[in-house]
Amino acid sequence: MNHKHNDSLIKLKKLVWEPMDKWLFFAMLAIYVMSLFLLYSADGGDFSQLRNKTLHTVGGFILLWLIARVRPQTWSNFAPPAYVLGVLLLLGVHFFGITVNGSTRWLNLGIVRLQPSEIMKIALPMVVAWYFQRYEGKLRWFHYLGALAIIFVPGALILKQPDLGTATLIMASGLFVVFFAGLPWKALFTSVVLFAASLPLAWLYGMHDYQKTRVMMLLDPTKDPLGAGYHIIQSMIAVGSGGVWGKGWLNGTQTHLDYIPEATTDFIFAVYGEEFGLLGNILLLLVYLVILGRGLYIASLAPTIYSRTLAGALTMTFFCYAFVNMGMVTGILPVVGVPLPLVSYGGTATLSIMVILALLMGISYQNRMK
Repeated sequence: MNHKHNDSLIKLKKLVWEPMDKWLFFAMLAIYVMSLFLLYSADGGDFSQLRNKTLHTVGGFILLWLIARVRPQTWSNFAPPAYVLGVLLLLGVHFFGITVNGSTRWLNLGIVRLQPSEIMKIALPMVVAWYFQRYEGKLRWFHYLGALAIIFVPGALILKQPDLGTATLIMASGLFVVFFAGLPWKALFTSVVLFAASLPLAWLYGMHDYQKTRVMMLLDPTKDPLGAGYHIIQSMIAVGSGGVWGKGWLNGTQTHLDYIPEATTDFIFAVYGEEFGLLGNILLLLVYLVILGRGLYIASLAPTIYSRTLAGALTMTFFCYAFVNMGMVTGILPVVGVPLPLVSYGGTATLSIMVILALLMGISYQNRMK
């Protein structure tokens, strides 16, 4: 009887753990536990966001477990419909969206408020990877142009919201697929040169005034310390005042005197830097680097062009979101509305990041089953 009981436990353990990539899982778990302490402090000791964050994360882990058990090639069949749905929802935002702080980024679906650009974080790299898989072995230069067209459509719609930061990062997720699909170095170099040459035109004709202001504030935020430069100045003060060791949990003065704007969302890294200092920042960065390294390792072992390009692109997309948020808070990049992955408060953002990691785990699971 005891032997049967042990067999049942072994089978249950195998069922639960088999699809999980241990490196990714424990890195995620470490960030989540840290984020609970951070949210409690940033929210002034209120449990409401902490409770919601826990619900989002538990739901995300369940979703992660379900997605990781499905073969990546199966998900590739859903890539075109997901992309089309995402584009239609972005068009819906254009005509029926909710405007908050001058930006129209959300759709009110009654029971939930949805941000379609979060869907595109996943749908765009999936469909570009699916596209390259269709032409595997017979790729020509015009196929790369086709991929760029697929990337441009949602990018342009998100730019119209306007949301330059999210549009740039989502288009980058598609471009990562193009790179991992084997874009020739000459084409890559030419693209970089053309992009650099287009920046003056983008500045003159493509950017809104508030976006130009953000770039100028990056160069010298003290020109408008109580206006456009306020976010950067306060976040830099918070991070700098943390020093090497930090002021300690719940002891951040910038945080608890409400000097840090959006303390639980976009600028939560400033709260972290003030309370846990340079050593805490390095520790968090190391955990993100573990996810980066593991994701690229998974991509290197992937057996198909779809799995390889998707794993590489999703990994780089995840890390770019972390890098851009940290760079924004520390004053080396312009302020954009990009959350810190797995740390910032926000249901849609949390679930989309969990799906990204779930797809990576699914590819890792497939690699182990070869």
